[in-house]
Amino acid sequence: MGKVMLGIDTSNYRTSLCLAQEDGRIVAEAKRLLKVKEGKRGLQQSEAVFQHVMNLPELSEQMKWNEYEIEAICVSEKPRPVDQSYMPVFKVGEGLGKSLATYLRVPLHLTTHQEGHIAAGEYTAENRPREDRFLAVHLSGGTSELLLCERMATGYAIEKIGGTIDLHAGQLVDRVGVALGLSFPAGPQLEALAREASGDFRVASAVDGLSFSFSGPEASLLRAVSAGQVSFADIARATEQCIANTLEKSLRHAVEQGLPKEILIVGGVAANQYMRERLIKRLEHPAAGAKLYFCDPAYSGDNAYGVAMLGWMKQKTNNK
Repeated sequence: MGKVMLGIDTSNYRTSLCLAQEDGRIVAEAKRLLKVKEGKRGLQQSEAVFQHVMNLPELSEQMKWNEYEIEAICVSEKPRPVDQSYMPVFKVGEGLGKSLATYLRVPLHLTTHQEGHIAAGEYTAENRPREDRFLAVHLSGGTSELLLCERMATGYAIEKIGGTIDLHAGQLVDRVGVALGLSFPAGPQLEALAREASGDFRVASAVDGLSFSFSGPEASLLRAVSAGQVSFADIARATEQCIANTLEKSLRHAVEQGLPKEILIVGGVAANQYMRERLIKRLEHPAAGAKLYFCDPAYSGDNAYGVAMLGWMKQKTNNK
């Protein structure tokens, strides 16, 4: 029986469990998207909490608990590593983690959802940033932030240096997607639809230094849906391009200001292949001088793998 770390993450979008060995190998994982009613654009916290409570026992049954020795447990207790960061959904996973740690008599480590995304990016990207200080972009349904990160023995020191002032990238994708008749969350369907695009319909991006806005682009895209004169595929592609352009401009500003040129891109929206290819093409040429690292698309969305690996970092530090 090998020793494993149990990672638990109960986010706004997915219930996730992961058993990972210290070398990063995943031995078992189970995750389930939360259900959103047709035509709706998200979940209330109370409904998401209830779904996590129902999902965790069923997902636990899928894990090969008896085959491994659980060394410790790590759970994301809140969205971000800052004071006043709180969301009820994370209390469900935290409660399970605390109970299991008590019964199994193993250490419990607490981390955050955002650090979990960054760790998943570092452990699944083809390469990781060489320097301990790097930029990260966290793009999801609940976050669109530009982060200055520094690796620590037990996780990351994270400073938010930019990001959206209104809508998140994932919200833009989902709101346009639902207007186009796609189901929530709309990311993979919108990406598939955009591959059929043939026109050159575009909407303007709104960037001010390291800050950006998606409410203006949303209004333009929804107007195009209502007007019915642009194909749905072209609107889907314009949505992708607007997000990619927005990121490109703000990251150029960051590099020009002397911030790190190594940039890790994580979060569910970062799984989009068109956006990845466009950003690499626009930012990795010599004039821009950036180096991009992308989380494996399978772990770009919410997952407990990064949380488990943060658990190993904390466990090793405790054992010294």
